[in-house]
Amino acid sequence: MSKTAKKISAPLTFDLPLSLIDKIQARQKSLGLATASEVVRLAMDQFDFERCIPPSEPHRQISVRMNPKQRATLKRHAKSKNTSVGELLRLAIDALPAKGSKR
Repeated sequence: MSKTAKKISAPLTFDLPLSLIDKIQARQKSLGLATASEVVRLAMDQFDFERCIPPSEPHRQISVRMNPKQRATLKRHAKSKNTSVGELLRLAIDALPAKGSKR
């Protein structure tokens, strides 16, 4: 390996669910690795990026109108759940029954 291949670069920051962070910590302990970075580098070295097919669903932005009360409710719930307005809307739309009352 060349000197540049061994050199570690600046930190890369990315968002992970807590369950995956727990898995990193468990692997760190079980494999006797010193840091989470070592676990991630090992995972990258062993993973077959050429054959993987990441799940991907195309996204598109839409604009909708809602009254101020609905907008405030949505923002309040997003803040209290520590999530985005978009994520809450995706959950609400996904939970909407195909047939039934309009409310």
